[in-house]
Amino acid sequence: MRKSWLTLVIPAICATAQGADIPVTIYADAGYPPYSYEKDGKPVGLYYDIVRAAFGHMHGYKIEVQTVPWKRGMALLKSGTGFALYPPYMNVKDEPWTWPYSQPLYEEHVVAYCRKDVIAAKPRKRWPQDFYGLTIGNNAGFIIGGEEFDKAVQARKLRIEEGKDSETNIIKLGLKRTDCYINDRVSIQWTINQLKAEHKYDEGGAHAELAEAIQIGSNQAYLGYTSRDNGRYAFKPDFVRQFDAAILQMKRSGEMDNVIRNFFKPH
Repeated sequence: MRKSWLTLVIPAICATAQGADIPVTIYADAGYPPYSYEKDGKPVGLYYDIVRAAFGHMHGYKIEVQTVPWKRGMALLKSGTGFALYPPYMNVKDEPWTWPYSQPLYEEHVVAYCRKDVIAAKPRKRWPQDFYGLTIGNNAGFIIGGEEFDKAVQARKLRIEEGKDSETNIIKLGLKRTDCYINDRVSIQWTINQLKAEHKYDEGGAHAELAEAIQIGSNQAYLGYTSRDNGRYAFKPDFVRQFDAAILQMKRSGEMDNVIRNFFKPH
């Protein structure tokens, strides 16, 4: 497993009687561009820019952001050995070990991207009914298809095939190893464009032509904390309070909009 980190030393009012900043590790998805991923051994992405800005408003912590594969990050929260991870959707039913959640960071729109020949074969207007019989790609550990989709998978009305990250799943889709791929719209479009720019995706040639088939839903992304630390992180209530206050301040002041605008503007 590859790991990377960037330590943010926050000059601050001391949070302990001794005056030392508390070291905190925040985990981040290593394979979810453009929101959260690893580049040149460092965490990058929109959510990294957002949380880094929020950390700058906090006091008493020395914060390290470390990228991990998503399933590994979820396992850390589940075991209580990881303090916090971004960017989960709120899902207390399937991921009861994640609580509390921060103030929302950003709203994502989950869609199904499919090969054009799959879309042309029949109308694909209802999710998931019009996709029965297909193989659907999904990032490992992601639970984003919805309750009816999960029931259809259990009933074997369709098949789900997991890949480690967005790039892996799009390549598999282009090579016709899957029929569709579900993820956030911006993430899919961004990854396709990056693959094309790097000459890794030859759409209409070695790889299939792709298009959005349907929007599945919209979800807020969060910083999620472990609920299974059994008091290991005594600072958690204060950290949660400060982080939420920072996010709300950024939204009120317009700083959040500026972070998002600067991230997506052409460079």
